[in-house]
Amino acid sequence: MESVPIFVGLDYHSGSVQACVVDAAGKVLLNSKRASSVPDVVSVVQSLGHVQRVAIEACCGAADFGDHLAHATGWRVSLSHPGLVSKMRSSIDKSDRSDARVLADLCRTGYLPGVWLPPEPIRELRTLTRRRHQLTDAIRRAKTRIGALLRDKRVATPPEIVTKWTLRHVAWLKALTLPPCARIVLDDLLAEIHYHAQRRDTIDAQLEQATAGDAMIARLRQVKGIGPVTAWTLRAVIGRFDRFRNGKQLSRSCGLTPKNASSGERVADAGLVRAGDPTLKTVLIQVAQRVVRCAGEWNSLYLGLLERGKPACVAIAAVANRWTRRLWHDLKGMGDGGGMSAAA
Repeated sequence: MESVPIFVGLDYHSGSVQACVVDAAGKVLLNSKRASSVPDVVSVVQSLGHVQRVAIEACCGAADFGDHLAHATGWRVSLSHPGLVSKMRSSIDKSDRSDARVLADLCRTGYLPGVWLPPEPIRELRTLTRRRHQLTDAIRRAKTRIGALLRDKRVATPPEIVTKWTLRHVAWLKALTLPPCARIVLDDLLAEIHYHAQRRDTIDAQLEQATAGDAMIARLRQVKGIGPVTAWTLRAVIGRFDRFRNGKQLSRSCGLTPKNASSGERVADAGLVRAGDPTLKTVLIQVAQRVVRCAGEWNSLYLGLLERGKPACVAIAAVANRWTRRLWHDLKGMGDGGGMSAAA
């Protein structure tokens, strides 16, 4: 039986794994629920034949399980896109058995919609960068609530304070005279901002330490317009640039390409494609906003689009698209970068 080629589909859950094994002809050799344990899955699968490929539907914890399975066995383990797998499912009924069967069949036929399986250091970096962005979002929400509170009390910012959330603006907020309850809420929100800012500074220090020896991070920070936060986010989400065939594929994966909404003789766009990590898309748009402020080709491209009647938001998105493609050409030869500790 060891010489029989087999294909494996795993429907992963935190407490169990539904394992389906099919042969080259599509015959189901096994479809049963096992414990969510690499040794348990290996023991039941390897006795049925020679594993050609294993597919796991991407979900929380699936990447970690698949990485451990690949290192323990040397099998070719792939994550699959859950949305595309759902569209390929022919039955209107859904169960763990049918999901595992579909994954195994997609492996066998070569139609598996794959997703990159990042190594452990990249997954750890993602965890840390996501926490940083969560803290930034918490600070932004608190600032928004303060703005709503001031509007509710009809308090306007003095004209001499041009930029909000500078030291001068914060000092004005702390000295502002408000009704007792509103004053309590304002002080609490300011304390919340201070707390989250301190936690974010701690995460920043940990990110600096975790990526100190990473060649990809060092190279990214040499690019004009990229600061430490942008470099950490690009490294965490993209990982390595050579996993994309070209710059256009990378840009589309980041959600920066226009969405085509044409039908018949009607030709139209519908904003940007809904794809990729929303945080990464935001970071790349911010990069575009930075690079167009400086004289150079990106500024010329931006101004040229404005002269042609394009809205500013469309012009910025176009710059982000072109800039991301250029970044792929510059960094595609670096491979995995290397140098980042597994304890990131």
